[in-house]
Amino acid sequence: MTADITDGARQFIRAFSDPEFVARYTDGPRRFVPGLDGLHRMTAILLAERAPEHAKVLVLGAGGGLELSALADAHPSWTFVGVDPSPQMLQLAERTLGARMSRVDLIEGAIDDAPAGPFDAATCLLTLHFLPAPERLRTVRAVHDRLRPGASFVVAHGCLPREPSERALWLDRYAAYAVASGVAAEQAISMRATIEASTNMLSPDEDGAVLRDGGFRDSRPFFSALTWHGWVGHAGSENLA
Repeated sequence: MTADITDGARQFIRAFSDPEFVARYTDGPRRFVPGLDGLHRMTAILLAERAPEHAKVLVLGAGGGLELSALADAHPSWTFVGVDPSPQMLQLAERTLGARMSRVDLIEGAIDDAPAGPFDAATCLLTLHFLPAPERLRTVRAVHDRLRPGASFVVAHGCLPREPSERALWLDRYAAYAVASGVAAEQAISMRATIEASTNMLSPDEDGAVLRDGGFRDSRPFFSALTWHGWVGHAGSENLA
């Protein structure tokens, strides 16, 4: 999964194995992602549009347990399979979920380690931006092939425009939001530099194309908050493997 990941993305991924970073993680995403709680609520609504009452949901990039907790609270009859490559983040997810773990199976690994399904819905939040475009497309196709026809897939992650001056402007806004949310200026500047060095960040148009090429041909944007964008699509009847 990580063979072609750039150095900038690797810095983020290594952090997910750092005990100090993991201990602080629960508060971190809300300081960098505008409207994170609203994103979780919207995700629950969008998945529920086509999911049955007792849905089985695949959560890719489940470490930390934030979206798992939100989805489990919103839909008490759903069960979940959460997949993440970091054992430390999965341990945090288990602590975050508490009693809700009775409805969750956690798997260490990537999409290839997930069960074949079929799942009634899937989500991947704040994760796909770590992957280069070819691996991102392969991952999306593998999610598609684990969903029953018509099932909803919700994704949201970081995007940046290609034009250099526009890219710099949006990176500045990313850092400014973090500082306004209580992140130390030095940390926000460091995060900005790490993201700027990553070549995995696609533009919103390019990311939308990945979803469509991965089988979610009706995918539409539903979320936009500074550098963060989200889409919802539905699995077709064809297997793309």
